[in-house]
Amino acid sequence: MVEQATWLNTKVLNVLGPVYSLAVLLFLLICIVVYWSPLGRVRIGGQSAKPLLSKWRWYTITLTTTLAVGILMWGSAEPLYHLHSPATALNIQPNSPSAVSFSLGTMFLHWSFLPYAIYTVAAVMFALMYYNRKQPFRLGSLFYPLFGANATKRWSKSIDALCLFCLVAGMAASLGSGILGLEAGLKYMFTLGGTWELKLYITLGIVAAFVLSAITGLLKGIRLLAAFNIILFFALWLFLLCFVPLQETLAMMVGGLKDFATHLDDVSLYSLKYNDSWAHDWTMMYWANWLAWTPITALFLGRLCLGYTVRQVILVNLVLPSITVILWLSVLSSTAIQLDQAMDGSIFSMIQASGNPGDALFSIFDGLPLATITGLILLLTAFLSYVTAADSNTSAMSGLCSNGISPESPEPKLWLKVVWGVLVGTVALTLLVFSSIDGIRIMSNIGGIPALFICLLVVVGLIKLLLNPKAAKFDEEVA
Repeated sequence: MVEQATWLNTKVLNVLGPVYSLAVLLFLLICIVVYWSPLGRVRIGGQSAKPLLSKWRWYTITLTTTLAVGILMWGSAEPLYHLHSPATALNIQPNSPSAVSFSLGTMFLHWSFLPYAIYTVAAVMFALMYYNRKQPFRLGSLFYPLFGANATKRWSKSIDALCLFCLVAGMAASLGSGILGLEAGLKYMFTLGGTWELKLYITLGIVAAFVLSAITGLLKGIRLLAAFNIILFFALWLFLLCFVPLQETLAMMVGGLKDFATHLDDVSLYSLKYNDSWAHDWTMMYWANWLAWTPITALFLGRLCLGYTVRQVILVNLVLPSITVILWLSVLSSTAIQLDQAMDGSIFSMIQASGNPGDALFSIFDGLPLATITGLILLLTAFLSYVTAADSNTSAMSGLCSNGISPESPEPKLWLKVVWGVLVGTVALTLLVFSSIDGIRIMSNIGGIPALFICLLVVVGLIKLLLNPKAAKFDEEVA
C-alpha cells in the first residue's frame, strides 16, 4: 500500500510541482502589491473597530500558531540534509562552503517569507469578508468577491468539507513530526525506546493538551500558551547565542541570506528547471503542507485582525514572523552545521540511522552547558509548540461545523473540539506506526492539492479587490 501511495504521490508532484512553485511566488508578490496599494489602508471591521488583541499578543499568537513546531525540529535537522545532499542540478559540492550557504538559504526559503505569504493572502481575504462584508464564518466567504453571496452559500458546505480534509491531512503530518521530536527528546532525557506505545502516549498527551487549551477559547488558553511559548523560544535562542562562535554564525547568516536572494529563482522554481527528486522531497512537500493548513488557518488568523489595517495585517502576519524565523534559523541551523562539521558528520549519520530528525536538536544542546536543563526546556517547548498551533486550528475546524459563529459569539461547542482533536491524533499515529517520515510527506502532499486551487481562487478575488478597494470596506463606509 505504501509503495502505491508513493508512486501516486510522485506522479502528482511531477504534474503539479511547477504549479506549486509559481503559485507560492505569486502569493508573495500579491502581498507586496497589496501592502503598497490603497487596499492596504482599509481597516478590518471599519474605522471605528477596536482591536481584539494588542500588537504584541497578536504577533505572539501568529508566530506560535504557524511554524513554531517546524522551526524547532527541522531547524536543526534539515540544514544537515542540504549540507550533505544539496540539490543535484546546482552542482554544489557536499559539505563545502557553498553547501553551507545553500543550506541556510534553503532554510530561509522554506520557512520565512514564502510560507507566511501563503497564510497571509488567505487571512487578509477572510478578515475583509468576515468583518467588513459581514459574510458568515465559512470558507466559502473567501470566494465572495468572485462569486457573490448566493454562489458561496450554495457551495459553502462542500468547500468547508474539502478544506477540513486538507487540514486533517496537514495537521496529521505536522503532528507526526511533533511526535518524532518529542520521542527523540524522551529517548535522550530518559533513554526510552522508540516503540509504538511511546508514540501513542505522546499523541494522547498532545491531543489532550490542545483540546483542553482550545476549550478555554482564544482570549484564555491560546493567548496564554502563545505568550509562554514565545518566552521559551527567545530564551533558547539567547542561550544558543551565548555559546556559539558569534562571528562564524553571523558570516553563515549573511552567506545564507545572499544565497536566498541570488538563488531564489533556481531553488523555488527547481521543479520547473530541473528533473530530479530534490524539490519533491523538500520544497514541494513544504508548499503542500503550508497550503493544506492555509484555508482553516485563514479563519483563525483572519479573526485576530479586527481593528487593524490590511497593511498592519501583512506586517504582523508576514514581515515580522519571517524576520523572527530568519534570526532563529541563523543561530540554530548554523550551530547544527558547525557541530556536525566538527564531529565529521556524525549528527547527520545519526539521524539517517535512526530515521528521526528530532535527534539532531537534542544532540546540539547535549554538547552545550546545562544540557539536562536545556533538554527539559526543549521538551516543554516542542510540546507547547504543537499544542499552540493545533488548538487554534481545532477551534477553527469546530467553528466550521457549528451554526451561529459570529464576532459576537465566536466559540464553537466543546464536543466538536474533542472530536476533531481525537481524529487528528488518530490519523497522525496511524501514519507514524505504518509509514513513518514517508507517510508524513505523502499526507502533506495529499492535503495540499485541493488547497492549492482554493488559494489560487483567493488570489484572483484579491486582485479583484485591488482593482476596486471600495468592495473591501466596511458595509456602512462603502457609500
